[in-house]
Amino acid sequence: MFGKRGFFLGIGTCIYRNTIDEMKKRTDPLLELGRLAGKAIVDFKMIQDGDRLLVGISGGVDSMMLMHVLTRFQKRAPISFELFAVTLDEGFDGIDHAPLAEYAEQQGWDLKIIKTPIAQLIVEKESTDHPCGLCARLRRGFIHGHADELNCNKLVLGHHRDDLCVSLLMSLFRGKGIKTMSPNIAADSGTKRLIRPLCYAPKKLIEESAGAFDFPNIGNCDYSEQLDQDGDRATLERLFHTLEETFPNIGKSMLHSMGDLRPETLLDKRFLDHLKSIGED
Repeated sequence: MFGKRGFFLGIGTCIYRNTIDEMKKRTDPLLELGRLAGKAIVDFKMIQDGDRLLVGISGGVDSMMLMHVLTRFQKRAPISFELFAVTLDEGFDGIDHAPLAEYAEQQGWDLKIIKTPIAQLIVEKESTDHPCGLCARLRRGFIHGHADELNCNKLVLGHHRDDLCVSLLMSLFRGKGIKTMSPNIAADSGTKRLIRPLCYAPKKLIEESAGAFDFPNIGNCDYSEQLDQDGDRATLERLFHTLEETFPNIGKSMLHSMGDLRPETLLDKRFLDHLKSIGED
């Protein structure tokens, strides 16, 4: 667990303000996002003293805001942890990583951009109709390899509350079980942990917070238009936003439900013996 719990639980009200007036005016774009990230870090025991964290940065607002939050944590936390960043150059024609490299240098981030043959492999493996699965597997391999080179024990990704909700829907609708993206889960055969500090943060908050930063535009994946039109995740993201019109607090409600597992009401036979023993008690 984090060495000093109070730091992260109180981060939104005492660490992020420079003056009381600044806090009242809420001029700090990381204030609320940092509070939610700090709470998630404590709740799911994400970071300990001496950790070496490798942050995956795509160039999108989620991972960029994550890096800013963690950089501030690193400077002000009562524990010590090291922070590295990695971006994969998949070889897509529509993406130029040079502006990202320049931005990272300006921020003082330790960012490594790794060239990979992912775009070529997608074509060679005839996966252009459904590229995400292969791309994700290849990306994981390259990221874990770089983490090993740096001796990092934890990978950090920028998935947020909306991502967890949509992943739950995807798993449910595809018959893959009742599951989602874990905030803190074993990875690479248990040699590392994968953590998601923004798991409590809604996408809207991240985008609003990002408005205070001048993030570079590096372009889009060659398949982005295709995936936006036909991809499962994009379809369910649109459904999720439609449902928000009827259920305004759906993201918060789904997040609560993910933390309130009731196996006795479900159909998983693996819990029968456990439930029988409860009944006997």
